Amino acid sequence: MAGIGWRHPHYGELLQQANRLQHSGLNFLEVHSENFFAEGGAALAVLSQGREYFPISLHGVGLGLGSAIGIDEWHLNKLADLAERIEPVRISDHACFARGTLSQTLSVHAADLLPIPFNNASLQLLVANVQHVQDRLKRRIAVENLSAYITWNESDSAEELQEPYFLNELASRAGCQLLVDVNNIYVNALNAHRQRILTHAESPEKALKSCCAWLDAIAIDHVAEFHLAGHHKGPDIVIDDHGSRVCDEVWALYRHAIGRFGAVPTLIEWDTDIPPLGVLLQEAAYADHVMADVLETAEATQ
Repeated sequence: MAGIGWRHPHYGELLQQANRLQHSGLNFLEVHSENFFAEGGAALAVLSQGREYFPISLHGVGLGLGSAIGIDEWHLNKLADLAERIEPVRISDHACFARGTLSQTLSVHAADLLPIPFNNASLQLLVANVQHVQDRLKRRIAVENLSAYITWNESDSAEELQEPYFLNELASRAGCQLLVDVNNIYVNALNAHRQRILTHAESPEKALKSCCAWLDAIAIDHVAEFHLAGHHKGPDIVIDDHGSRVCDEVWALYRHAIGRFGAVPTLIEWDTDIPPLGVLLQEAAYADHVMADVLETAEATQ
């Protein structure tokens, strides 16, 4: 079975069912790294218990890998300590910036995942920060594509790089891997088409086509994990809120992704309006079904 995001409402229930879920094929649990930075306490004790049954993936939301002021060493050291304790199967964070300076002595954290420009200067900075993190952790990390609601306007359009090319170059130069969030690709495509004043009826079809092209442009050997989640369609913008089941269009993109990349570990993310544990497990089981169906079909046609 695919993995699920392990959130606080399901800590106790999942541990109670751990033996059964092991045998049912639950592949891994993913947690937000920053929730377990304390030296001890109940949260870390629960994570350690979960690690006895399942591989743990540490997914960060606070490193700000694209921040021009560099990496917060306190944050990185906490992550390194947690990784040493938990021995995670993967460590990941986002291709974004989060940290900046108010003065020569005061730095701030935006507490958000803010988009970076896709240009050579930004790429060079991101590569250096990712390499620094990997040197400290003594392992490769996976970097996730972002759902972004604002974009940078390049003064020189010739400097702008396409996101898949940018991410491929990051993985090649930094020696990292990529965490491909399929839902994020679709959310960005829908928002881009809405900005071009397409009708709502036209957007999904055109968005799916551009998303497939995005996936086809990513090098196969760079991808370490997929994320699947739900999103919210507002009147003016689509929000990656992780608050509902995966929609049909994202499942279609996931099929395309499996057809290109093969059997990649897959996570069901759900962070708002968290449902009963059984709903997450149903989504994970369906991801397994989709993967098996695509792979079997591919094998039969060879």
